[in-house]
Amino acid sequence: MPQTFFFYDLETSGLNPRQDRIMQFAGQRTTLDFKPIGEPYNILVKLNDDTLPSPDALMVTGITPQQTQADGYTEAEFARILIEEVFTEDTITVGFNNIRFDDEFIRALFWRTFNDPYEWAWRDGRGRWDMLDVVRMTRALRPAGIEWPVVDGKETNRLELLTKLNGIDHFKAHDALSDVEALIAVTKLIQEKQPQLYAHLFKYKDKKQVASLVNLEDKTPFVYVSGRYDAAYHKATVAFPLTTGRNGAVVAYDLRYDPMPFISKSPKELAELLFATWEARQAEGFQKVPVKELQLNRAPAVAPLGVLEREDGWARIGLDEETIARHRAVLLANPSFAENIRTAFESRPEFAKEIDPEGQLYEGFVPDTDRLRSAKVRQASANELADLHPEFIDERLNALLLHYKARNYPTSLAEDEAVTWESWRAARIQAQLPGFVKRLQELATKHAGDDSKEFILQELQLWAESVVPLGE
Repeated sequence: MPQTFFFYDLETSGLNPRQDRIMQFAGQRTTLDFKPIGEPYNILVKLNDDTLPSPDALMVTGITPQQTQADGYTEAEFARILIEEVFTEDTITVGFNNIRFDDEFIRALFWRTFNDPYEWAWRDGRGRWDMLDVVRMTRALRPAGIEWPVVDGKETNRLELLTKLNGIDHFKAHDALSDVEALIAVTKLIQEKQPQLYAHLFKYKDKKQVASLVNLEDKTPFVYVSGRYDAAYHKATVAFPLTTGRNGAVVAYDLRYDPMPFISKSPKELAELLFATWEARQAEGFQKVPVKELQLNRAPAVAPLGVLEREDGWARIGLDEETIARHRAVLLANPSFAENIRTAFESRPEFAKEIDPEGQLYEGFVPDTDRLRSAKVRQASANELADLHPEFIDERLNALLLHYKARNYPTSLAEDEAVTWESWRAARIQAQLPGFVKRLQELATKHAGDDSKEFILQELQLWAESVVPLGE
C-alpha cells in the first residue's frame, strides 16, 4: 500500500500526559500530495469522573466535561478507533508540536487501555513527522514566498498567525479539526514554496537518515534547528555530534560557542552546570554548557552545512565557517571533554519514581507473555472482564486493569474492586481540588461579564460538584 499522511490534533484537559486526558481528537488522511482520503475525524472522548480539568485549558478550547460525557467515546472505544482506522499500516502521522505533546498523550492513552504504546508510530511502514520544526527550519533557512508572523517584535510560529498572514482559512483556532485543516494548508504551502527543503526534511523524519548525518563515527558539523536555541538566530545553529546520550540520543555541541571555558571542567562540575536549578541559572555569571541531547527518533530538523550556502544562510543564523572550524578544532583536540560530558549526563539525578502505575509507562517494557494477556483484556466484554483474572508478570498491569474496568466497563467491577477504585479516585480528586478551586475563582473574577467564559466556568463548577467525593 502507498504511504499516506494522517494529520491530527488533540485538545486535552491539561498539559501533563500522565495526569491529563484527551478530550477531542480530529484528523484527516491525505495522500502524500495532500489530496483528502475519506471523511475527517472529529471525536470527543469522555472525561472520566477521576479528573478535574485545567480551567485554563477549557478557557481556550471551550470543550466542557459534560459535552464529552454526552457525545464522547470511552477511552477503550477511542483507542480501538485509533488502532483499527487511524494509525494503520504505512501511515505517517503529522502534527504541530505533536512529537513533544500530542504523541505523548496517545502513548499514555494506549498504556491505560492495554495497547502497545509505541508500535503505532513505527511498525509496518508507519512513521511520524512534526511540522513545527519544519516550519522553524523553513523560516530560518528558506523564508522566501511565505509571510512570517512577528508579535511585539519577536518571531512566533503560532499556527493561527501563520495561516492568517498567508491567506489560509482557519476559522476556529484551538478547535482540533480547524487546526488540522490549517496544518494541512501550511504543510502544502511549504512544499510549494520551498520544495527542496521540504523533500529533505521529509526524508530525514526517519531516524536512520538522521543517524547518517548526526554520526559519532565520522563527526561532522550539521545545521540544527530546535526550540531550545536562540530566537535571535531563528532557533538555528551549527551543531557537532559530541558523544552518546541517554536512551540512544546523541549529545550535540552548539558550535556558536567557544568550548574553551568548559574543556578543563570535571564531569561533576559539568553536571552541576547542566542540571542546575532555575534559580541557579538566573545568577550573574552562570555559564550554560551549550550542549543538548538530540533524539534520533523524534524527526529533528537537521541538514548538512551545504544548505547555508544559499540565500545568505550563514548570515541569517549569525555564524561563519571560520568560527565553526575554530570551535570544532578545539573539540577534536580535547577528546576527554566528550567523555566528561557523557559521564555528566549519566550522572543526571533520576526523577522520583511514579507511585501510580498510570504514570509508569517509561519504567520498562511489558513482557511478551503479558502482551498476549493484554490482548485478551482488550477483546473482553464487560461480562467477560468480570471473570477475567490475568496473571500478569508485570505488576503495573494489575493496577491498570482495575482502572481500565472502572473507566470503560464499570459494571464489570466486583464489590471489593469498586471500593478500591473509589478510594483511588477520591484521592486523585482531592489532590487536584485545591489548585482547581483557586484557579476557578481567579478566572471567575477575570472573566466576569463574559457570557461564554462564564458558561464554561459554571459547567466546571457543576462538574466538580458531581465528582468530588462526598464529605469534601
